[in-house]
Amino acid sequence: MKKIVLLILVLFSFGLKAQITTAPSPVLAEQSATITFDKTGTSLAAYSGTIYAYIGVTVNGVQWQNIKGSPVWGNNTQPAMTQVGTSNIYTLNITPDLFTYFGVLNTNSITQICIIFRSADASIQDTNGTFLPVGAFQYNLTAPVQNSYTFLASGNNFTIAANNTNGNATYNLLANGTSINSQTTSLYSYIHTGITTNQIYKLQITQGVTTFTANFAVIINPGSTTQTIPVGLEDGINYNTSDPTRATLVLNAPFKDFVYVAGSFNNWQPTSTYAMRRDSSTGKYWLELTGLTAGQVYTYQYWVCDQTNRPTNSPALVKTADPFSTLVLSPFDDPEIAALGVYPNLPAYPVGQEREVSVLQTAKTAYAWSAATTNFVKPKKKDLVIYELLVRDFDTNKSYQDLINRIDYFKNLKINAIQLMPVMEFEGNESWGYNTVFHLAPDKRYGPPEKLKEFIDLCHQNGIAVILDIALNHVFGRSPLERMWMLDTNGDGWGNGTTTENPYINQTAKHSYSVGSDLNHFRESGPGLNMTNTYVLRTIKNWIQDYKIDGFRWDLTKGFTNQCTASDQSCTNGYRTDRVAKLKYYADKQWELDPNFLIIFEHLGTPDGSSAEELEWADYLRSGDTKGIMQWKIMTSSYADILKGNSADLSAVANSSDRYIGYAESHDEERVVYKALTDAGANQTLNNLPKVLERLPAMGAIHLLVPGPKMIWHFGELGWDSSLWTCNNGNVSFSNPDCKLDTKPQPQWTNNWLSDLARSKIYDNWAKMINLKKTEDVFENGQYAWNFGQTGSPRIDIWTNTNPSAALSYTFVRTNFSDNTLNTAAGFPYTGTWYNLMDNSTVNVTSTNMNLAIEPGGFRVYGNKPSTLGTSNFDLTEQIELYPNPSSTYFTLNVNTSKVQVYTITGQLVKNFTAVQSKEHQFAISDLDKGIYIVKAYDENNEVKIMKFLKE
Repeated sequence: MKKIVLLILVLFSFGLKAQITTAPSPVLAEQSATITFDKTGTSLAAYSGTIYAYIGVTVNGVQWQNIKGSPVWGNNTQPAMTQVGTSNIYTLNITPDLFTYFGVLNTNSITQICIIFRSADASIQDTNGTFLPVGAFQYNLTAPVQNSYTFLASGNNFTIAANNTNGNATYNLLANGTSINSQTTSLYSYIHTGITTNQIYKLQITQGVTTFTANFAVIINPGSTTQTIPVGLEDGINYNTSDPTRATLVLNAPFKDFVYVAGSFNNWQPTSTYAMRRDSSTGKYWLELTGLTAGQVYTYQYWVCDQTNRPTNSPALVKTADPFSTLVLSPFDDPEIAALGVYPNLPAYPVGQEREVSVLQTAKTAYAWSAATTNFVKPKKKDLVIYELLVRDFDTNKSYQDLINRIDYFKNLKINAIQLMPVMEFEGNESWGYNTVFHLAPDKRYGPPEKLKEFIDLCHQNGIAVILDIALNHVFGRSPLERMWMLDTNGDGWGNGTTTENPYINQTAKHSYSVGSDLNHFRESGPGLNMTNTYVLRTIKNWIQDYKIDGFRWDLTKGFTNQCTASDQSCTNGYRTDRVAKLKYYADKQWELDPNFLIIFEHLGTPDGSSAEELEWADYLRSGDTKGIMQWKIMTSSYADILKGNSADLSAVANSSDRYIGYAESHDEERVVYKALTDAGANQTLNNLPKVLERLPAMGAIHLLVPGPKMIWHFGELGWDSSLWTCNNGNVSFSNPDCKLDTKPQPQWTNNWLSDLARSKIYDNWAKMINLKKTEDVFENGQYAWNFGQTGSPRIDIWTNTNPSAALSYTFVRTNFSDNTLNTAAGFPYTGTWYNLMDNSTVNVTSTNMNLAIEPGGFRVYGNKPSTLGTSNFDLTEQIELYPNPSSTYFTLNVNTSKVQVYTITGQLVKNFTAVQSKEHQFAISDLDKGIYIVKAYDENNEVKIMKFLKE
């Protein structure tokens, strides 16, 4: 379940709210002012915290200029309101005058104060925007309504009327950018006659240096546009592969009367030529565009019009991007993206338009995938070690390029799959991605689509599968799936609910985990039947075929039902027949496109029924390693208890089906290190970070080596110790505000955690364990048994053969999560030579119950044979050479290296060179004491050579 904060700032409002006043009224820009807000009857009425004002001004006719404090929504550097006693009245003083307070030069014109009152965490706001008049000169548009669309039959007339205060003003009426009437009066009236084409009007009212602009439009009903759709077209853009000057757009819009296509190809002023044709058999609208230039970027929107039988509070016209867009431009998000430089050559958002627009480009050069991708063989499910990450919080620039630059980090950790939290176009630029609005389009904040493809290709070149987290349970307000059938009760152009006509969205959620607008996957009859299915299947096809991804992690799968209500959690958690059938159907469609596609559900079954669904999906169409659905298996509290030295049962981390992805941490759960440092039951580890870090390698041994797929949440392998609920200001807050979604800092890079001996030890040990898991048959196909009998020392045995054999066939892990040395009977299965698989050191077992000493926080992984990964080699006649040896200042290696470590003869890490270096690089060791050291060198293939070195 994801908590989503919708960060939308809207730019239009129709009417001053009675609970907001100014003194004086109207206020002049040269004056000070007091704004008074009465929260009674507003959405903030029950809110008791600090109320903030997101406040700016309209300067020279442009709203929301010179935002006070940070312009970022929800930033608490914005002004705080002052409560009057304990009443519902709040005030804000603007001094010494509006020009000075907002930082506007007094040569400009301020005509409005733009304001939204909100809670401290920005989750509650009073309105979508109120605009308080400034100045003695004001106007009133009496016909038509401000920002309205009026439908007319071709050839009809249209009346415009307005008046103003403070004497005569100059009125200038523009239609489609051309002035058609001008008058100087205080009472304006004009009739535009014989209109045959769509008209976008601007009425400019000027008095002195102040100009107001009123916007409205006339849309001509094109009449009957029925025409059969060409065979083979699908929703969205259909490119003509033989003629790059043509493309056909298809839109499915049940219950709508007509649709225009406006775009850069018609100067955003569509004539009847751009009225979409309607296919009578399917109800779909379509239009072929001609005269396009191959390779040129075009932008467009649909003007979706509803005139007959229009539901109450449903807009007559909605401007929306294409639901099936693979690239969209946004007036809200793109300016920041362009300024950050993460998306080179970002297409410009079209001037004068509003809300998202779609991008169309014929004859675009296809990405050249390497043979590594076209021939990629996915890891077996049982061998998966998934690395879950959020691009936003992985590195400084929050981009795909960051991931590309860090590929060695993933490669050296030995993971074989990366799971990206949602990268589909979401609202805003700071998000976890679950507030998706365009599922087929990668979000531009992280970089261009080509960079995402480059990262996927690079992962495949390094044997790493790429899995995408996808939220197909819901959409958010900018999505065309909501906008085309939205309710707009306050006329601001944004939806606050949906009509019953909406073929995609339920008016109220049909499950208890409601997020955003609940998608209806079960509309099986009437107009718009199965449109959500079509949308989902196109999304699946897009990412599998165009981006070569290897799997989906389906978010919030409990929401895929129409059998419950938003308040009935028991129903939602129970076995739901429609959910089982629908998710099996979607699984089949993924496997039709890719028989080995990796499918993961975030279902998190409970005893009251839905856990039965998990078992059913795990075995669904199971055939070798090709099919079977995996599910997340949360074990955070249990692993945190183990870290603390307490008792816990870890057995649920895996299942005999090999379909449960066990994890100690995920993006949704508190960090185990933070829990071990702060929980009430953390008696041994409370506030003791060194001790917790010391125990993490042992935790990895009883997590990563357990047969079956496993997952790591990013930087758990370096002992990330800050709370998941860490706020932007560094505080930890679980509510009011809930800081879970806040952007996190990057100490793993800025503080170079890989050079921190305690943290790099975790990384190195986990990498070794992951490699064992991937390469040794016993960890892939072995049976296993847990022993939790001794608190602080959980044990797991893994075997393919219980008798002595020539192969590595029996292993066991002993751990010591206590403050004392563990010195008890080891419990070897049989006598003989046994090997510590972490370094292939040996122990001669003369008695199966001989004592085994394990240091506090330590662990052992014993096997009946050495690991095939053991590459210790002290013979300097091999290809790799270290010289000079002995030396007092530096040594050099004759190969390129990815990492070089220096240990004392007793095994203490004293030098850690993590940067990639070319051969002949001089590794400085002048600060080491004289003596014999062990040098561990990793080459470009990440194979290790171990050599002795004498420091003089």
